Amino acid sequence: MTEDSVEKSQSDNNESEMQSKSLLETVSEAKATKSRVSFEEFTDERTLISYDAFGNKQMKIKVLEVSDENPPSKWKFGDRVKVSKILVTIKHLSSQEVEEGEFDIEAIERELAEKRHYTSTNRWVPANDIKNGYVLGSRHTTLISDAAALDYIVF
Repeated sequence: MTEDSVEKSQSDNNESEMQSKSLLETVSEAKATKSRVSFEEFTDERTLISYDAFGNKQMKIKVLEVSDENPPSKWKFGDRVKVSKILVTIKHLSSQEVEEGEFDIEAIERELAEKRHYTSTNRWVPANDIKNGYVLGSRHTTLISDAAALDYIVF
């Protein structure tokens, strides 16, 4: 390898590491807390929440850790990150009871492949679908499908 290619690969690694860190930061952590939020930083809370089939529970998923692995084809699927660990918060609307659980998606994926000989999780999430460290509600099912198959989570 030439010296230029080594420097380029190191700068690419640093850039992807900085991008993954910025995805996990909330707005208040990213900058000093201000009384106003700019339009680009605003995220509607309703887009981060998903509901169960009966409307009795709501779920919110916070990304705790992303992999530093590069996406296989950025040109085809866009800018994506591979999620490793998540924090799932479920609120029971009838009793206002809140449950939280941390899941290592990678370990659950391996366990399901070993026990049931298949896996359905797609841990690659578009970077635009992570807002203030939380995953948009439309991506919740893909992230928790293996945990639900193993009955770690009932939603």
